[in-house]
Amino acid sequence: MVRQQTDTRAQIRAVALELFSEKGYEKTSLREIAERLGITKAALYYHFPSKVDLLRELVQPMVDDVAALLDAVERAGGTDPRRFLADYFDVIARNRTVFMVLINDIGALGQLDLVPEIFRWRGRVQSVLVGPDAAPGDAARVTVALGGLQDAALLLAADHVAEVRAAAVDAAHRALTP
Repeated sequence: MVRQQTDTRAQIRAVALELFSEKGYEKTSLREIAERLGITKAALYYHFPSKVDLLRELVQPMVDDVAALLDAVERAGGTDPRRFLADYFDVIARNRTVFMVLINDIGALGQLDLVPEIFRWRGRVQSVLVGPDAAPGDAARVTVALGGLQDAALLLAADHVAEVRAAAVDAAHRALTP
């Protein structure tokens, strides 16, 4: 039976994400990914010319998810901060494994040149939550609120998502209040 190209790409992405999560991006080779799948390295290169191309495809849905959330809120002219924090928590939780790969292997962020994009997200989130001309204290509160919310989504939510989400959103919302 011949594999569908999209099935092979999806299998490669799944195995790569699993190995990147286990070993880190830098310590995982394309050879290991190919061996785990039972395909040749040449077959893997057919689908992904480089490891960074594979990583980029793994990260892109997360980038799109964050961008879609921010675009929707900005188009609407703002939102209730608590609603936004809940939606942001959901985005982080939904992309938890990819976030963890990037956090655990900071070099991967550099490979994708994502650091400037992450800082742009933070600026956009700050504008949504406290306005574009935030005072330093407001900016600090946004940083604390988002950092705590992200950490809760990444580190605590695996087994108790609803409970952690409610507590994290509540705490982040309180952090925003002067």
